[in-house]
Amino acid sequence: MSHANAVLTPRTRLRLARLVVEDGWTYATAAKMFMVAPRTAKKWADRYRSEGQAGMADRSSRPRTSPAKTAPGVVKRIVALRWRHRLGPVQIAGRLGIPASTVHAVLVRCRINRLSRIDRVTGEPLRRYEHDHPGSLIHVDVTKFGNIPDGGGWRYVGKAQGDRNKATTALRTGRTEKGNPRIGTAFVHTVIDDHSRVAYAEICTDEKAATAVGVLQRARAWFAARGVVVERVLSDNGGCYRSHAWRDACAELGITHKRTRPYRPQTNGKIERFHRTLGDGWAYAKFYASTAERNAALPDWLHFYNHHRAHSAIGGQPPVA
Repeated sequence: MSHANAVLTPRTRLRLARLVVEDGWTYATAAKMFMVAPRTAKKWADRYRSEGQAGMADRSSRPRTSPAKTAPGVVKRIVALRWRHRLGPVQIAGRLGIPASTVHAVLVRCRINRLSRIDRVTGEPLRRYEHDHPGSLIHVDVTKFGNIPDGGGWRYVGKAQGDRNKATTALRTGRTEKGNPRIGTAFVHTVIDDHSRVAYAEICTDEKAATAVGVLQRARAWFAARGVVVERVLSDNGGCYRSHAWRDACAELGITHKRTRPYRPQTNGKIERFHRTLGDGWAYAKFYASTAERNAALPDWLHFYNHHRAHSAIGGQPPVA
């Protein structure tokens, strides 16, 4: 591709140079034909004489020296303030006594002009990773959603009606404790493939070790049915994933278990982001008259997510692709 500001493409430069060098055209005549200055025609003709066709290629327009370039020491101070304090260009410029436009240009060159690219805890640039083939690593976790009372929850019917529906449902199910209605919690055990983002999920009544092990076994079989061999599993430090039952199950299945660093959910960020998508696309997407109605909608939504929903992290393709 030619330089953005170039009048001539490499192929056109070659035609111009050959007219001058090989056909004997004058610089002015050739320049007039291609609507450039005679000086430009001479430049490309001289390059053709000395370098041949290779001389027609684009060259960097960067100057040999940049006397006004920001000093390396100032760049280091800008980067340090950005990393350690997450300050914006105006605040950094005020501390260092330089123009905010200079600070912004430095942040752009260092690819830290957006705070989303910086780790919130350490201030270091985010190090993103992706395993090279499906099954190399799967992420597992548990997310919780409150059960929906008969007649709908407060998000759609309002707080007053939602409380009445909750009390009625609690009386029907016999789960009123000390006058407080309890309708329970749905524990959604989720599994997502690191490479393809293909997701598997089950709705359970708890997050105990035996339940988590069962989900892992069924998820492994589900992936195997699609030609994917699970090699590693990454989890947080929840009790079910620190249990002996989980350790033994991973050993029996031939899966290497890895855990995230404590208080570092970013390491398991792919599945954390999937939980947000799960809530927006399924759990809170529309009105459900009961928990059973919401549960029944999960398989169809998972099929849509895996087979039809465009995923921005994998080039706008659905995970199955």
